Amino acid sequence: MVSPVYIKPLLALLVIVAIVGIAVVVFRNGPHGSAPVQSANQQLPHNIDVTLKKAHLTEIQDGLVVWELVAERVDYDKTGDTAYLSDTRMVFPATRSHGVVTVTADKGEYSSLAKTVRLNGHVLVVTDDGASFKTNSIVYTGATAQFSTIDPVLFRQQRLQLTAVGMNMGVNSQHARFFSAVDAVISAR
Repeated sequence: MVSPVYIKPLLALLVIVAIVGIAVVVFRNGPHGSAPVQSANQQLPHNIDVTLKKAHLTEIQDGLVVWELVAERVDYDKTGDTAYLSDTRMVFPATRSHGVVTVTADKGEYSSLAKTVRLNGHVLVVTDDGASFKTNSIVYTGATAQFSTIDPVLFRQQRLQLTAVGMNMGVNSQHARFFSAVDAVISAR
């Protein structure tokens, strides 16, 4: 039988071990069973190699800036040669014949190999002369310096408002061609 002299210290030791055990569990798992903090590598999708915040990309040809793209976040996948963009603003500088073209969108994808930028989600194209295009998605093809979409488009410029399905627009010429279901309204001054 255990002597009564050893019972109090043994109980105190048992209480201390229980408190330490509970403290270790709480610190390891966080309060209220929240998930443990993941490392940066565990937080990224497996196909993403680099993630940048407030990234600035520039396309240059023959020493001249073709376009500049600013995104709040860019996830780059080396294997697919694709950059996934969030909160994007793309600016085409003025030329001798035309002004600046600015494009904004919620999301996008940039392929440096194909020289294409696919933008989607609240896409807005605005030119210096006051023309604007609203659509759900648009693709910029670098080889032809052209925007294209198969989605519905709302075009506005001064008194003209035009809706259509599908469009091509040359960045350098700033000429637009609408494909189908074209409806135009010219408002009185």
